[in-house]
Amino acid sequence: MKVPAIGESITEVTLSSWLKKDGDYVKLDEPICEFESDKATLEFPAEAAGKLIHVAAEDDDLEIGALVAKIDTSVAAPSGSAEPKTAAPAAEEKAEAPVETAVPAAATYASGHPSPAAAKIMREANVDASQVKGTGKDGRVTKEDAEKAASQPKAKSAEAPAAQQVPIAAFSRGQRKEKLSRMRRTIATRLVSAKNNTAMLTTFNEADMSAIFKLRKTYQEKFVEKYGVKLGFMSIFAKACAQVLMEMPDVNATLDGDSHVIYNDYVDISIAISTPTGLVVPPLHNVESLGFADIELKIKALAAKAREGSLSLDEMKGGTFTITNGGVFGSMMSTPIINQPQSAILGMHNIIQRPVAIDGEVVIRPMMYLAMSYDHRIIDGSTSVTFLVKVKELLEDPVKLLMSI
Repeated sequence: MKVPAIGESITEVTLSSWLKKDGDYVKLDEPICEFESDKATLEFPAEAAGKLIHVAAEDDDLEIGALVAKIDTSVAAPSGSAEPKTAAPAAEEKAEAPVETAVPAAATYASGHPSPAAAKIMREANVDASQVKGTGKDGRVTKEDAEKAASQPKAKSAEAPAAQQVPIAAFSRGQRKEKLSRMRRTIATRLVSAKNNTAMLTTFNEADMSAIFKLRKTYQEKFVEKYGVKLGFMSIFAKACAQVLMEMPDVNATLDGDSHVIYNDYVDISIAISTPTGLVVPPLHNVESLGFADIELKIKALAAKAREGSLSLDEMKGGTFTITNGGVFGSMMSTPIINQPQSAILGMHNIIQRPVAIDGEVVIRPMMYLAMSYDHRIIDGSTSVTFLVKVKELLEDPVKLLMSI
């Protein structure tokens, strides 16, 4: 059994965990291990029934087509374990409880074994994996199990006093070494590539968010009542950027080699979403044609999938422009790095009440710094500044945005 082709851009995966022991009898299509790719964790099913022979080890980096395991098809299924291992509906499992409870708990390798995402959640929340009951197949600990265990403050707070009584050793110089996840390594590689292979510059401006605050306050209740989702800042920013990108195709374009430019007559905006395993940027397609409610609902759906780790590779592809919101974490100013092969990225920041001069008077307004990093090979400085000024004008007068003027 070899590493299958997963996607066009994926050339290597990490064998994050074995779900079956070396020497176990496995059935056709039964998951035997998990691969961690650049953007997702995937189960690898058995291609035949027989005795499993491990070839690769956990944490091994494997190229597409590399040998993972062998299956000895001459080995017959154990007479005592063939039936208990067969997947059955919940009703049948209850009926055969005396048999089921004896086998999976003791003999199934996946029992109590967390998925990579679940393991990370439990590690960050200091949850003991042995105390989490897995509800996944063969007793495997899923992300939902880990999140449920991590979200129980009472159990953790009860242990807190005892933990606080243990003093940290003075002048401690302890160290530990951990392997970077596949996603983190990929993020690092792409960020370095963007810095080294583009003529990246950043231009700044600021926007008075008073009009948007007023808009949301006036229509939020009716918006939620009609669409079932709140009108957020991201949909307004996405729509403003989409309108200006259609007017300024250079910012929405991509370099193809050293001698060609690809211009897009549509706007696919990648939205940066923070997840337990790293940052992902799935795109919203044809934002120029979507309404605010459509954008909000799509962002909500993508964010939920991203945090569950269930985004498909197709949902991660593409994008002509990126928006990242560091303001949700309190960032006042930053220089975002371009999401290659795109040519520009807009950074949103924290909204802070600041004194500003308007019509000769100093007033307090909710202000946000905007930062746009761009590839100077394709976008001129005047173009980048004009783009950001146009976005600022739409944000400060959203009626123009609603009227597309």
